[in-house]
Order: sequence, then C-alpha cells, then structure tokens
Amino acid sequence: MSKAGTSPGGSGLLVIGDVVTDVVARHRAPLAHGTDTAADIRILPGGAGANVACWAGRWGCGDVRLMARVGADDAAWHGERLREAGVRPRLVPDADVPTATVIALVDATAERTFLTDSGAVLRLCPDDWSPELLEGVTHLHLSGYLLFAETSRRLALLALESATELGIGVSLDPASAGFIAERGVERMRAAYEGADVLFPNVDEARLLTGRSDPADAAAELSRRVPLAVVTLGARGALVAEAGVVTARVPPVAAEAVDSTGAGDAFTGAFLAARLAGADAASAAAEGCRAGAEAVTVIGGRPSAAG
Repeated sequence: MSKAGTSPGGSGLLVIGDVVTDVVARHRAPLAHGTDTAADIRILPGGAGANVACWAGRWGCGDVRLMARVGADDAAWHGERLREAGVRPRLVPDADVPTATVIALVDATAERTFLTDSGAVLRLCPDDWSPELLEGVTHLHLSGYLLFAETSRRLALLALESATELGIGVSLDPASAGFIAERGVERMRAAYEGADVLFPNVDEARLLTGRSDPADAAAELSRRVPLAVVTLGARGALVAEAGVVTARVPPVAAEAVDSTGAGDAFTGAFLAARLAGADAASAAAEGCRAGAEAVTVIGGRPSAAG
C-alpha cells in the first residue's frame, strides 16, 4: 500500500473532516463560576480537518482539497475562507442543521478547553461520497471526529476503503480523548484498521494503548498501524514504526498565546513534507515547526500574514 509522500502520480491531498465556526475566548483570570469573567473573544473559521488542510497549504502542498458538511447559511463564508488559504473546498450544504460550533476557552497558559456542538459535521454521509473525489489524490487524511457518529463513520470508512483499493495512503487523527472514552476504546481502535499513519496526541495515545509512558504507547500503536506519530505538545513528538520508536523529535520554542489547532498544524505540515518526499523524522520536525507557529496566533488556522 502506498504511504504518504511515496505514491506516484502527483501530490494531491484530500482531507475529509470538519469545518467549524470557532468562538475563541481568551481569559487571563480563572473562570468565575456564576458571574462574569473578562475575556477577549473572536469568531474564526476552524475545525480539525479544515485546519489540517490550511496548514498543509501553508507548508507548501500545492493541491489541497477538503470535503466537509456545513450549514447552508454560512457555507459561502467558510468556502471563501478556505479558498483564501489555498484549499479547494467541497462543502456539502445542510439546510436543516447549522455548521458545527466550538467554544474554545483559552486560559493564561494558552491551554484550551472545548465546548463542542458538532452540528452538520456528523451528518456527512455515504451519499455525499464518490470515488471520483480521489482523482489526482496521492494521500487521504481523515479527521477522527467523523468516527463519533454512525452516519459520518460510514462515510469515513467508505472513503478509506476506496483509497485503499486505489493504493492511496491514508492517515487518521483520533481527534478527542474524551469522545474516544465515551464511544469505547476498542470500537475506536477497530475503526483505525487500514490506516497507514496515525496522529494521536499523548493523551489519546495513552488511552488507546493503556500505556502511561508515551514512548511505550507510540511503539504499541505502531504495531497496529505502520506509522504512529505521537505529539507531545511543548515536548516535541515521537515517531514509531513496526513496534519501535525510530525518532524523538525536539520541540521548537515559541511564545504561546493559544494552543488551539497546534496538533492540526503539526499534521498538515507533516503531510505536506511527506508528500514532498521527506522521511518520517524530517516530516515530524516540520510538524513541530508548524505547531510552534500555530500557538503564536489566535485560532486554529495559519495567520493571513504567514
């Protein structure tokens, strides 16, 4: 099976995932329960899948496409924001349910806590899919958020099957330790079968393996998928292949203001580097660079000035 960056015939990246309207609230003081807490609040385009696509474009991938489902009322706005970032959107408008919304509470340490209304994201369905969407695509990336509802899960697994039949590499981001625990670890692990690359953060890796040591967790995951890349936040990343940690990638120093989307930035840059021919360790180093850039901007997308 082809891996990211090694498939012949171009470097097209298709991301299937989520487009979200982010409400980012940065508060310097602890939240005051039952009363007011001063905050700087912005409304921004986001979503893990959309962010990955935008960061892949920022990192030099010239053909990035995104498939997602959004509310009909703001489909045009989200489409324009994606095109401005160099992403070709295929947004399915939903007339009945609004675009997903996430309230990101960002504290004084730049750590974020999410309140999530999945909206139209999880209504992406098999009828929205066509294998023709893979024409010219070298790699498929799936947002793990799609696996948390039966309808979008069927779409994600159908796309994975289509890509596998065509020899197209597939990566997957587990997306949310909280949702994985809620849906069941075994069920989630079964859904990852067939992926070539898995991008968990350290909490997700620990949950999926039951291993507390990040290196042990990364190694265990790489026995289930060919390549596991575990992000460690400010401590860099681990690359594991065939049950062995093959690279420990150091972090890139940055003055963080908002950690929202840092993992998405890592994934987007990693995939762009792999599609350009980099090995896994070098691609992870690019991912750390992108993650460091991401935490210096508010929201999950690259800065327009970047």
